[in-house]
Amino acid sequence: MFTGITTDVGTVRSAEQRGDLRLTIASGYDMNSVDLGSSIACSGVCLSVVDKGDDWFAVDVSAETLSRTARDLWREGARLNLERSLRVGDELGGHIVSGHVDGVAEVIDVKAEGGSTRVTLRAPGNLALYLAPKGSITLDGVSLTVNEVRDGDRAPDFTVNIIPHTAAQTTFGDIAVGGQLNVEIDVIARYLERMLAGRGQSRT
Repeated sequence: MFTGITTDVGTVRSAEQRGDLRLTIASGYDMNSVDLGSSIACSGVCLSVVDKGDDWFAVDVSAETLSRTARDLWREGARLNLERSLRVGDELGGHIVSGHVDGVAEVIDVKAEGGSTRVTLRAPGNLALYLAPKGSITLDGVSLTVNEVRDGDRAPDFTVNIIPHTAAQTTFGDIAVGGQLNVEIDVIARYLERMLAGRGQSRT
């Protein structure tokens, strides 16, 4: 379990196909405090540490994960938003995040708005019911608030604002039109839809 608050930005040092894809990720974490088998969210994807060194850790990314996440994340030189798993007593600074990606959104507009950056994204159509103005969403592992939602014919567009601090502490300083971001919907919305479906009230 995570909170969507990035605590480090790592860089993929190497990507090697070993059945699954083995990534070696450079990180500023104190590796003495990172156990083998522990979970680290890598741009919103919960992955298990399978090896480590003084300033790096390794994870295995399955073919299923590769097929369901944003392109270009799992390559040498890619920068990843990192968050270690939540421990009992930790501050819940963002919102509850599971580290399971629900879909991939495409960046369709980026513009300055005051001191912040306003980003418009197009989400998969099956996520439309889970997007709500002022609701929570996780993009590449970062907890953000949805500003507005516009339902299109096939897929919804939604906007978020990225403040300078968030841009500086995450990979969002490099965000650009045409890029893809991993999306995790609010876990409360997911369970609510499941409950309604069980009562025959789902609109999906």
